[in-house]
Amino acid sequence: MNGGDVEKRELQALTMNAFHLVTFAQEILFGSGSIGQLVGATDRFGWQRLMICASPSLRRDGHIATLQTALGSRLVATYDQVKAHVQDSQLLEALALAADQEIDAVIGIGGGSPIGMAKAVSFALEEQVKGRPARAAFPTEQPQIPVIAIPTTYAGSEMTSVYGVTYSNDDPPRKITVRDPKITPKLVIYDPDLTLNLPPQVTASSGINALAHCIEALYSIGRNPLATAAARSAMEYIVKALPACTADGSDRDARGEMLVGSHLAGLALSATVMGLHHGLCHVLGGSANVPHGVANSIILPHAMRLNLDVAGPQLAQVARSMGFSADGEPDAAAARAAVDGVSQFIGQLGLPQRLRDAGVKEEALPRLAQLALQSRAVQDNPKPLTSAAQAEDLLRAAW
Repeated sequence: MNGGDVEKRELQALTMNAFHLVTFAQEILFGSGSIGQLVGATDRFGWQRLMICASPSLRRDGHIATLQTALGSRLVATYDQVKAHVQDSQLLEALALAADQEIDAVIGIGGGSPIGMAKAVSFALEEQVKGRPARAAFPTEQPQIPVIAIPTTYAGSEMTSVYGVTYSNDDPPRKITVRDPKITPKLVIYDPDLTLNLPPQVTASSGINALAHCIEALYSIGRNPLATAAARSAMEYIVKALPACTADGSDRDARGEMLVGSHLAGLALSATVMGLHHGLCHVLGGSANVPHGVANSIILPHAMRLNLDVAGPQLAQVARSMGFSADGEPDAAAARAAVDGVSQFIGQLGLPQRLRDAGVKEEALPRLAQLALQSRAVQDNPKPLTSAAQAEDLLRAAW
């Protein structure tokens, strides 16, 4: 081999191993009873005027009352009517309340929608106060109105720098995502005690959402060693803990392990680029009102199957991490086992596996496919989609 060939191979190896990674400054508090550390944390950060964003179920569960008692006069506003998919009309209501009370931090407690609402309020309020876009000029720029995230599901929004808003007056309604480093919550509190009364279907579907974060992070066009390590570790927790805490919501140990899995899954997703799976789920949520976790449960095996021929080695890692493949099995066989194993895993949790069972009409599929092709996440899929017909074929297979 001559010198030129050596240099060419070295360059190829360097290119294959190259990656771009941005991480975010966060404080994570994890453990049973960790909600009790909220007041001390707000003191450290100097936050004195706080607002809560939550869904009505958090009021019924008593979690809002817990925060109100703990925060006392620091809590100056509560918006506890958050609906799924962060509706644009509700964002305007919450933003007006936040501005009127001159908040200096916003708490999102619950699943992806309340935490997403807190992110949206934070970003929009900064733009309103400064009179200019809140976009970060560099990855470490900090938000003016920080977000505190207290997840009570496994959706993972607490770890990511993205939120989506559904514009319900558009025809058809559309969910538009915003991504920026300043969106990432600055403080995250994981308390398994807050998840003990999570209903079985929400437990299972938000857990599959976490699993989808792992799988898409593994074969993402932006994959990197940190995301891969976090995703593979997360899957080991999820495959063990999710069936246990779905079957028995009072199993505190399983709930804690599942929160570890969802934390790692969110970390993996935050460090990569979303693909087809998440793009389709956002379209199904914003334009067909399919709950996000349910959309994940239906679409995930189909997205995996579509990417089989370009992501075989990564899908083989899924099979090995989840125990769907024997040691030494070739990657191609292990990748196929991953698709079948994930599909069976979802079915064993009693979740819907057809779009028709989630209320999606067959005649809506062409329109949903057209919307999907406009999604940046769909465009970033490792196997490029060049026509709406390809997206429609996948949706029909899932219907």
